[in-house]
Amino acid sequence: MLEFGQGDAAPTADLIKDVSEATFMQDVVEASQTAPVIVDFWAPWCGPCKTLGPALEAAVTKAKGAVTMAKVNVDENQAIAGQMRVQSIPTVYAFYKGQPIDGFQGAVPPSEIDAFVARVVEQGGGTADGGLSDALEAAEEMLSQGEAADAAQTFAAIIEEDPQSAAAFSGLVRSYLALDDVDQAEAVLNGVPAEISEAAEIEAVRAQIELARQAESAGPVAELRAAVETDPSNHQARFDLAQALHAADDAEGAVNELLELFRRDREWNDGAAKAQLFTIFEALPANDAVVLNGRRKLSSMIFA
Repeated sequence: MLEFGQGDAAPTADLIKDVSEATFMQDVVEASQTAPVIVDFWAPWCGPCKTLGPALEAAVTKAKGAVTMAKVNVDENQAIAGQMRVQSIPTVYAFYKGQPIDGFQGAVPPSEIDAFVARVVEQGGGTADGGLSDALEAAEEMLSQGEAADAAQTFAAIIEEDPQSAAAFSGLVRSYLALDDVDQAEAVLNGVPAEISEAAEIEAVRAQIELARQAESAGPVAELRAAVETDPSNHQARFDLAQALHAADDAEGAVNELLELFRRDREWNDGAAKAQLFTIFEALPANDAVVLNGRRKLSSMIFA
């Protein structure tokens, strides 16, 4: 397994500790010299603490070592609470280089907790995802350089660390498509968690797989073009030509033929031209010139 960030090997016990007056200096002040430490002041009788504590622990664990957490029971450590002027609980402070750098009081929504942890990590010069963003960037670079096998290994390792990463699943599918292994790409797509199955990155690779399957049975461009030139009203030949053009990496040519087919008969084959256009648009980046021009032309036809 590839390693990301400084804390991937650190067990949760090292990230989250119960701290007492005897260990506060070591586990908070000294520990914060190298990475931020979030201190949660709580008590067993505190209702909001029972909600905030686990949510804060989850956010810290997700940061994968870029920040650690110290839990201080104020009933058992009143001197520390007094020194920190904790007047109500829950109270949360973040330490870095031995000094408080941020904090809040009371229960807050999960989104604010995540933002707080990310902010603390950033002030400590780290990344809240434990280096996964850098790994994603590196994998995308490998893929763009034609190193699809290495990219696939990296994307797979990222998924092991973060099984909810739509970007990593997308990258792994695209890597297998680059290796002409459509079956494996489809297997990865089928394994995407339901929670991210409708993410834009996943919708894009779903369309790319559909187009790759079409390419497997695409006919010869020259013959199909000749058939269309001989009979411009041969809609099936024009549709097949569009598929063949896309299979030959001519997305613009494919879009143009589909737009012409839509102009001639938008209802042909249950609106197949429009559906194929949308599949191509989804497979390409949203800001691609082919997408922008194609959508504009299609809209002008629809609303003419």
